[in-house]
Amino acid sequence: MSGGDSTSDDGARSGEDRPRDARADGGTEAQSGTLDRALRDITLTKRIKWGMAFLISVVFGFFFFEALSEVGFSVAEILYYWPEFQEALGDFFPRTTLFGLPFVDFGSYWQFIQERDLFGAAIVTLAMGFAGTVLGIPGALLLGVLGSERVTPYPFNFIFRGTMSVIRAIPALVWALIYIPLGGVSPFTATLAIGTDTMGNLGRLFTDALEEVEDGPIEAIESTGANRRQTVVFGMLSQVFTPFIAWTMYILEINTRIAVTMGLIGGGGIGYVLQTQRSLFKYTNMMATILVIFVLVVSVEFVSQRVRSYIRGEEEEGMSVLKLVIEFPQRMVRSIWE
Repeated sequence: MSGGDSTSDDGARSGEDRPRDARADGGTEAQSGTLDRALRDITLTKRIKWGMAFLISVVFGFFFFEALSEVGFSVAEILYYWPEFQEALGDFFPRTTLFGLPFVDFGSYWQFIQERDLFGAAIVTLAMGFAGTVLGIPGALLLGVLGSERVTPYPFNFIFRGTMSVIRAIPALVWALIYIPLGGVSPFTATLAIGTDTMGNLGRLFTDALEEVEDGPIEAIESTGANRRQTVVFGMLSQVFTPFIAWTMYILEINTRIAVTMGLIGGGGIGYVLQTQRSLFKYTNMMATILVIFVLVVSVEFVSQRVRSYIRGEEEEGMSVLKLVIEFPQRMVRSIWE
């Protein structure tokens, strides 16, 4: 009997173990299936991403080559004119010897700077940028304040936002051409163009700053029984006084570069000297003019950066002199159509 019981018990245990093992195998297979599906999903997602990246690259390449074709870009033309370009580079950087070693002849630059009084022309350019900025501030302040939804209810504020958008959509160079009937192509019309451009660009910055003001000071002013005008002045504008000054200094940087480009269409200042020397193919004189432009623009930007850092109480904020120098060409090109 005991032997039978033992056999019976072993059979019972083996019978219990078999379903348990079957369940374990089924769970393992289910887990394996889940992992396989996850792996397939990941692989599919990766393939889709690679496919999209390839498609975007093809579309980008198509438009890029179409753009090159539209502007007539040709490597063969570059190679054809390369000797002429090398000759011009020799005129841009005239050489002399210093202690028997080849060196750039800065004396040629300095001679032309004194002969044409380029620093005086640079002062005219600076005056155009500064005066244009000051002339544009009242209009920028008016449009910027009225363009804020906190001051003018929606949708009436978009009347002023739209005005700023129209002004900003027209480059300063085009504004100068529009104002030609007022006084020809001169520093006067160039200054008017810069002032108009300032109204749109600076006004938009003022509007954005007003949208970020806190409600606490506004509610405090309203609780004293102040009218709408007092609320705007003491509750809103008082919060953005420092940002307004900082943005104005930033726009002054841009306007100084724009004032240089105004001379390229006859607007006077040092840009006009550059255009004249270019038309005469006097590359050495052009380089001397570019050096004075470089000193003017970098000096204004450095002073502006320091003033903005000071009024914000952040002495370390702003570009370093090295960064201002390195990014000078990029900012000059961008300013043409700003």
